[in-house]
Amino acid sequence: MSVLGIGSRVEHPAYGQGAVIRVHKAAYEVCFMKFGIKDVGKSYDQWEVIEAIESEEQVSFSEAEQSLIKILNAFSDISNPIELGDRWTGGNMTLTPGTAGLQAKEIPIETFFHKIVMVRDRIRVMEQRINSSKLSDEEKVNLQQYITRIYGSLTTFNVLFKYKEDQFSGERTR
Repeated sequence: MSVLGIGSRVEHPAYGQGAVIRVHKAAYEVCFMKFGIKDVGKSYDQWEVIEAIESEEQVSFSEAEQSLIKILNAFSDISNPIELGDRWTGGNMTLTPGTAGLQAKEIPIETFFHKIVMVRDRIRVMEQRINSSKLSDEEKVNLQQYITRIYGSLTTFNVLFKYKEDQFSGERTR
């Protein structure tokens, strides 16, 4: 019997219908609808193969999912929610002109915070694209120095972030 690939559907006499979710050296990891995940030896021949999927590179669904998440995080503008420090929630930011007679501008601090987070996320995407580009190592280092300086300039806004790990850092050690 040939090796079943991930996604193959089977009918087990005791566990019922299931699908192969991982292939090990000596066993399949099968998710059965009524009994959950069970290991079944590759030599087991008492089940019926409903749909066989060719065995390719042995990658589990969770490994593929984790890889996809990493790719999406690295190359998209989609970001995880970043929390504003509690003391700023509901607050406003007021910009007062230095010239007499001009009106002050007031905006919700959440709006300003959102813009800062968007800038940070786009800088991260730019940094990742530089690292994965075909530029020479010297060109990459030169561009990284500019990004480090940008992060350093943005450290002023760290007071807005609730968690330290979300803050800007001028010294990047990635």
